[in-house]
Amino acid sequence: MTVTRVTNSIRALRFAHQEMTQADLATRLGVTRQTVIAIEQGRYSPTLEMAFQIARVFKVPLDAVFQYPD
Repeated sequence: MTVTRVTNSIRALRFAHQEMTQADLATRLGVTRQTVIAIEQGRYSPTLEMAFQIARVFKVPLDAVFQYPD
């Protein structure tokens, strides 16, 4: 399995939002907690649609959630 170069700030954003759990985020996105874990750990890249949904949950721009190194 290839690890993506895209990094994310989901864990930090969850803690900044009343320490939202992975399960809470998964419920809001309509995915499993395991999916959220895999995205946070960089083992899985979400679809573009899900990436936007994650950004909307936290009310931040997409690039505040996901980063791609130069």
